[in-house]
Amino acid sequence: MEAAPFTSEITKSRSLSSLSSTSSLLFLRNSDFYRQRSRVKFKSHTALSLRASSESSAVTLLDYGAGNVRSVRNAIRHLGFDIKDVQTPQDILNADRLIFPGVGAFAAAMDVLNKTGMAEALCTYIEKDRPFLGICLGLQLLFESSEEKGLVNGLGLIPGVVGRFDSTNGFRVPHIGWNALQISKDSEILDDVGNQHVYFVHSYRAMPSNDNKEWVSSTCNYGDNFIASIRRGNVHAVQFHPEKSGGKISLLSIVLFYCSRAQTSKQKPTERKASGLAKRVIACLDVRANDKGDLVVTKGDQYDVRENTKENEVRNLGKPVELAGQYYKDGADEISFLNITGFRDFPLGDLPMIQVLRLTSENVFVPLTVGGGIRDFTDASGRHYSSLEVASEYFRSGADKISIGSDAVYAAEEYIKTGVKTGKSSLEQISRVYGNQAVVVSIDPRRVYLKSPDDVEFKAIRVKDTGPNGEEYAWYQCTVNGGREGRPIGAYELAKAVEELGAGEILLNCIDCDGQGKGFDVDLIKLISDAVSIPVIASSGAGAVEHFSEVYMKTNASAALAAGIFHRKEVPIQSVKEHLFKEGIEVRF
Repeated sequence: MEAAPFTSEITKSRSLSSLSSTSSLLFLRNSDFYRQRSRVKFKSHTALSLRASSESSAVTLLDYGAGNVRSVRNAIRHLGFDIKDVQTPQDILNADRLIFPGVGAFAAAMDVLNKTGMAEALCTYIEKDRPFLGICLGLQLLFESSEEKGLVNGLGLIPGVVGRFDSTNGFRVPHIGWNALQISKDSEILDDVGNQHVYFVHSYRAMPSNDNKEWVSSTCNYGDNFIASIRRGNVHAVQFHPEKSGGKISLLSIVLFYCSRAQTSKQKPTERKASGLAKRVIACLDVRANDKGDLVVTKGDQYDVRENTKENEVRNLGKPVELAGQYYKDGADEISFLNITGFRDFPLGDLPMIQVLRLTSENVFVPLTVGGGIRDFTDASGRHYSSLEVASEYFRSGADKISIGSDAVYAAEEYIKTGVKTGKSSLEQISRVYGNQAVVVSIDPRRVYLKSPDDVEFKAIRVKDTGPNGEEYAWYQCTVNGGREGRPIGAYELAKAVEELGAGEILLNCIDCDGQGKGFDVDLIKLISDAVSIPVIASSGAGAVEHFSEVYMKTNASAALAAGIFHRKEVPIQSVKEHLFKEGIEVRF
């Protein structure tokens, strides 16, 4: 049974009914604390003493209760080590080795650490040079402050302020994907990384300076050279996610080093040197219940997932957990689950899909995205669930990112109409707590052909494929409910609005191209990727390796997604990557 994180409400209960009170505990802002501008003055909650634990086979995990930490747990257990969860500040000081996989917003995390006395214990532990590994936010919190929600004080152990990436230079924020490291000094845990890509997902970063140069062990270039990892003595921290970096480096060099403190086996030198941000190849699994009630991976033809036979059965292309595991082995950079089952009206009752996430995350160590039914809802008994509660359960079950579809369309329509950000939409709620890098908006448009771009109030463009009556223009009408209902908003207008509301990434589908195998809608993808400063994932229509290089060469897409050609084994993922490499497009191997 998975041990609970240290917050009192979660320790008492992991039931769904306690999630609301848990969320309010985890993310309550302490305004007095955030008005301070000097290093945090910690208040002792208990008499703390520093001593080593006798549980030499256990790794102590500091999980403050937000985001997907399941993958770190699974990585540790995959290596055969036990996990001891932090319940009290003294548990930190008793640890032989401590891993802090921080997820979410800087301010919320510091608030929890302060209120529980963990901040003081962390500083004492690290200042004594005890074995420590921080991941992502676990690195950022070591610095003096962050600008994420105004100026917020951190632990103050490393000089520097964590600031947002500069998007004015054309780089998309958040920084999402597989990038290269520039190792600046012996860091021990990076010995096996070599020339490989590692996975980043963040909007804020710390910058190297003369004041912190003794800490910096590697940097990464994304517009500027930011700090990718730090090391001083036994204290290590990384901005990237080793538990999501494909298993090769995460399990054998970073987590294992910290679990065993032993020499790891060396990886064979890679033949292809990682030099920058790689274009991602994503495998998508549309998951739904078939007529027998079993969860299967299916694939639509313009969103119709039933076979054109007398039986009219749901198209069955495999089991979701098995397929996801195979795509991970094949080299997929991410796995995306789209939940299109009948459970969408009651997502927290969708135990089979939650189980799919949990089982997949045990052996798949690349980012997992899940979408379908992420919204506010009220069950049959009148119990109201917020979209934040729904998303939290998926995060805790193994999801790294949440994909929102129809609910984002309604939120964007209201925002465009009123110009007011209410903060109540699922998009706003989830991005506020977990960060915009955790929120993907899935857009499902269809072409509406026009004789003139002036025939409609929405953004219209000249398209390569003319309409049935020779029309040269089209606008892209957004749809909801699986493409069944058109809405009075265009894909261009929707993309601009959701970026302002807090989306960190856009999954751009096209109903007209879905299942056709004739290539992505380059006109649509260029329109949207040029309009926003967040990453755009191209989807719908891939049928050959050349379609991937075409979309990367002709648009600003950051990733390309496919489903049917991978499910039917028509185009292997490695063939796509080999082709892109030959075309001079950076990819991860």
